[in-house]
Amino acid sequence: QAQLVESGGGLVQAGGSLRLSCGASGRTFYTMGWFRQAPGKEREFVAKISRGAGSTAYADSVKGRFTISRDNARKTIYLQMNILKSEDTAVYYCAATTRAGWGNEKYDYWGQGTQVTVSS
Repeated sequence: QAQLVESGGGLVQAGGSLRLSCGASGRTFYTMGWFRQAPGKEREFVAKISRGAGSTAYADSVKGRFTISRDNARKTIYLQMNILKSEDTAVYYCAATTRAGWGNEKYDYWGQGTQVTVSS
């Protein structure tokens, strides 16, 4: 059974840092990414990374502060979040697609989410 499991969320003060991890198992995944959903808001894209880690993309709101990376040997992706702001507070979800290609991804698998809370 393929699955994605996130970890690393928590409570941090504004200006601080957290690193999220997402472990993948069960099958080969191509593009993987992070999304987030704040209370009362729709889920939004945060960042994505290609299978070979040669391509990345970020939401404008996190550019320059967040970095996505990937370790295929460990079947894990990471989201390093720096200079955190209160508006980054959300449940963060890992997602993955089983289709090759870059752009207009349809994510087939989702993790259960991990809470990130940034106090101001």
